[in-house]
Amino acid sequence: MASSQKHSVLFVCLGNICRSTMAEGVFEHLVEQNGTKGQWKIDSAGTGDWHIGCPPDSRTMKVLQKNGICNYKHSGRLITVEDFTSFDYIFGMDHQNIEDINELAPKNSTAKVLLLGSFDPQKELIIQDPYFTHSRNKNAFNEVYDQCLRCCTAFLDSVSK
Repeated sequence: MASSQKHSVLFVCLGNICRSTMAEGVFEHLVEQNGTKGQWKIDSAGTGDWHIGCPPDSRTMKVLQKNGICNYKHSGRLITVEDFTSFDYIFGMDHQNIEDINELAPKNSTAKVLLLGSFDPQKELIIQDPYFTHSRNKNAFNEVYDQCLRCCTAFLDSVSK
């Protein structure tokens, strides 16, 4: 990636408090570590309006902090029509997210809409919502972190070549 190029990525899930914020925090940390933070515009959003203005889920923050990501901050927001021309990449976490994102996309959209899991070297295409699965899988937030780390690392490697 040429140093003068600015890239942008938006991570999207249903409520913008678990998966998309986890991915945003992980990606911010990765570009900070590799010295390319100034070359990126990074954000996250939701397709549903339940958590507008809310911070990430406390379990998301706990997992991020456990993994050395301690300065992450976000306020929940909805994906907007403007996002489709101001971001290069819009990543959904599951097929329903992708369907919702594509329904909102205007005709002049320039963003590439993809599943973040399409970059997973372990081929786990869907990033399950830990908000709903945590009750039966106490490790759900840690698993989302691991998958986001794998996917974001692979994506960053692919655009850095």
